[in-house]
Amino acid sequence: MQINCNVLAEAPELSYNRGDIPLEMNMEKFMIEGGVPLNGEVTPAGNKNAALPLLAAALLTDEPIVLRNIPQIEDTFVMRQIIESLGAQVEDLDATSWRVVARDVRPADLTPDLCRRIRASILVAGPLTARIGEFKLPPPGGDVIGRRRLDTHILALRALGVDVKYERGFTFQSDDLRGADFLMDEASVTATENAIMAAVTAKGDTVIRNAASEPHVQELCYFLNSLGAQIEEVGSNTLHIHGVRRLHGGEFTIGPDYLEVISFVGAAVVTHGSLRVRNAGVNNLHMIAHVFERLGVTWHVEGDDLILPADQSLEIVPDLDGAIPEIKTNVWPAFPTDLISIAITVATQASGSVLFHDWMFSGRMYFTDKLVGMGAKIILCDPYRCLIQGPSQLYGENLESPDIRAGMSMLLAALAAKGQSTIRNISQIERGYQDVDKKLRALGAKIERVKE
Repeated sequence: MQINCNVLAEAPELSYNRGDIPLEMNMEKFMIEGGVPLNGEVTPAGNKNAALPLLAAALLTDEPIVLRNIPQIEDTFVMRQIIESLGAQVEDLDATSWRVVARDVRPADLTPDLCRRIRASILVAGPLTARIGEFKLPPPGGDVIGRRRLDTHILALRALGVDVKYERGFTFQSDDLRGADFLMDEASVTATENAIMAAVTAKGDTVIRNAASEPHVQELCYFLNSLGAQIEEVGSNTLHIHGVRRLHGGEFTIGPDYLEVISFVGAAVVTHGSLRVRNAGVNNLHMIAHVFERLGVTWHVEGDDLILPADQSLEIVPDLDGAIPEIKTNVWPAFPTDLISIAITVATQASGSVLFHDWMFSGRMYFTDKLVGMGAKIILCDPYRCLIQGPSQLYGENLESPDIRAGMSMLLAALAAKGQSTIRNISQIERGYQDVDKKLRALGAKIERVKE
């Protein structure tokens, strides 16, 4: 049994539009006229990082699953085709709801161009091991932001009784998944999700220590519990799972994408605008609010709405004795790595100095040279740290999006800049943001989608 989804790093950039439409070359770009304050209301789409493991988890049961508030973006369309190739039937119920029925799960040959589009292809390892028992899977694709090790996935699955071999690709084999008590060597989000999906129908009890606890990991747990799984201590770093014989069908609504929420907050801040984010999932924003306060950005909450006033101080708050503050990423509930690019662009418009440190990914900071080309005062200390002195007047530039979050941060810079900017390779941005240009135009941005 083999899933052929080799990662071809030299293949052309492709854009996937719908689950039933083939991949094709993306020849569109954004044209942005900067310097226009953004004002109004926006509602975020569902959390992409929750939708992807939930779609993979639908392979665990042969009964119907209804998922609502699925973001209509490239990554979810790619995951849809992956699970369809494995035998799942996916039906559109409305604009953001899908019904998934994985009655007859089978191995399949997936096109290399499809599988390499998303790192989340690795998420089928846990549920496929539970349903099939033996299959092959080449390494996943995804953003080019430095090495992203897969060892933690393998160690977790081996602890649950999976025989894993690697030779330019993975071979997974298990006749009898069994519960185990193990410590993950790092709090990897996707490895935690794979371990959870493999453990829920394993024989006996499982304890996962040093588990990731991000909101999307919690949503996966709540979703699986709604299908009959028994996962305890959800939200903690030690998960207790009592294996059940099988899961039944059910419905689940995906929560808002806090990364999109803060991206739009950043867009309003750098353009000196104001914003109300409807259904913002404010309970997930406490540490993020603390970090943005250090950049001179504050908001308040009304119910589940986030209210960002226009009169932001945008003054970086120094540490004691006037020391330059450090903003450092870490595992949840600390400041997430996926938001450091947005925070960097905001910091270029704030008065003062600040050091950013993302120890997780060696390629995350390289996009800052594009901001320097636009006029930002940034020193790249090493692959993991950069020092910013602000504020800086940014100027329009021709740009190309290298990954989802860096692409969005460049878009923020273009909105703040004097003059016109062009952003190419927008399919990278649209892997994580639904209708981003439409939402920005509704807030007053001068942004157009143009055919190359």
